[in-house]
Amino acid sequence: MRAAAAGMPQTLSTSDMVTPGSLSPPPTEPTDGEQARQPLLDGAPSSASLDTLIQQLVPTADYYPEKAYIFTFLLSSRLFIEPRELLARVCHLCIEQQQLDKPVLDKARVRKFGPKLLQLLAEWTETFPRDFQEESTIGHLKDVVGRIAPCDEAYRKRMHQLLQALHQKLAALGQRPESLLGADKPISYRTKPPASIHRELLDICSDPYTLAQQLTHVELERLQHIGPEEFVQAFVNKDPLASTKPCFTEKTNNLEAYVKWFNRLCYLVATEICMPAKKKQRAQVIEFFIDVARECFNIGNFNSLMAIISGMNMSPVSRLKKTWAKVKTAKFFILEHQMDPTGNFCNYRTALRGAAHRSLTAHSSREKIVIPFFSLLIKDIYFLNEGCANRLPNGHVNFEKFLELAKQVGEFITWKQVECPFEQDRSITHYLHTAPIFSEDGLYLASYESESPENQTEKERWKSLRSSILGKT
Repeated sequence: MRAAAAGMPQTLSTSDMVTPGSLSPPPTEPTDGEQARQPLLDGAPSSASLDTLIQQLVPTADYYPEKAYIFTFLLSSRLFIEPRELLARVCHLCIEQQQLDKPVLDKARVRKFGPKLLQLLAEWTETFPRDFQEESTIGHLKDVVGRIAPCDEAYRKRMHQLLQALHQKLAALGQRPESLLGADKPISYRTKPPASIHRELLDICSDPYTLAQQLTHVELERLQHIGPEEFVQAFVNKDPLASTKPCFTEKTNNLEAYVKWFNRLCYLVATEICMPAKKKQRAQVIEFFIDVARECFNIGNFNSLMAIISGMNMSPVSRLKKTWAKVKTAKFFILEHQMDPTGNFCNYRTALRGAAHRSLTAHSSREKIVIPFFSLLIKDIYFLNEGCANRLPNGHVNFEKFLELAKQVGEFITWKQVECPFEQDRSITHYLHTAPIFSEDGLYLASYESESPENQTEKERWKSLRSSILGKT
């Protein structure tokens, strides 16, 4: 027998979030004076004032912040201060500390400081390019670099290269591929779509290995557009020490689009299963998707895997008992076991760690692929955010929390940068993005027409659906 149906897939809600891991309370905060120029990583102080953290970001002739600190603070600082204001303060501190506003510069010191400043700006623009969408932020960059340029013309050239790379990155982020604008919304048909509108997936791709590879293509393409800052912006409200207004109003479009893609794939799987008129064909489609899901697991594409399992567990599909009776379900039950939510998805997390380890020691792009179950990643980050305060009672920033946040987001950023090793088949990916899919009511109607209602509740629902969708009494 089939496992119990999981119900219709839903977008994220706080009510069904997984249990958060515990975080120990941070130790007592030393004074700011005691912290000056101490690295805030590797067991050092776990909290500090915002001013101290900003100072820690500013390079000098003899100091450059750790790379991990730069990413952690730039990721989390937007909870307390707008990126453009942070950049303005960093540039102001550089000018003040290096005396770049003086008529005569200390050229020896500036030549030690200059490369470090440019390195910081390069890391910032590379990792968080959307922080530089406003012209005023570019003005800050040009101003501070313009002040050190007289000491070495190479600085001006390096700045030009940095801005060119930034503009290219912003342009690429602005040109969202057509695939990201696909038909995400389920459509309610008056009847099953005619062949002229909807070809079945198996007509486009009958090889489960190929489809798993094309799904991986889609996943990685969509992940490319999610910036690390979106994980913070998804849960931000406002800084309690700031004004009543949020620190920013940007939307998390790419993150939201990725969640919609997951839901679309769930509905696409269910639509493809419910459409064929004969149960033998429906069983064939189910077995095909089981093989696709298994190959997704082998690749490390856990997001597509979970979407396929969710689609097959939707009630309109799971109620097709005559169809499932013709399916060899052993492989499916193994996959369901791997993605079982029991124990906070313990089995999945073990598989994810295995894929992550494989990625670290990989010799080929294929072995590097890790595409996590995205909704669970978001839930983990949500609970990390909700489980610990951003600030301590003394007003200091809880930096220990943001180190853990940066660890999770940083790992994801590494995974999303893997180049897809599979050649793209545009006819398949186009179908995945644009094939019409049934709404929930459409799925139930197709399911009831395939296998008649079994009880009074189903009969009443079928009658209601026929009346509302098909106009029949």
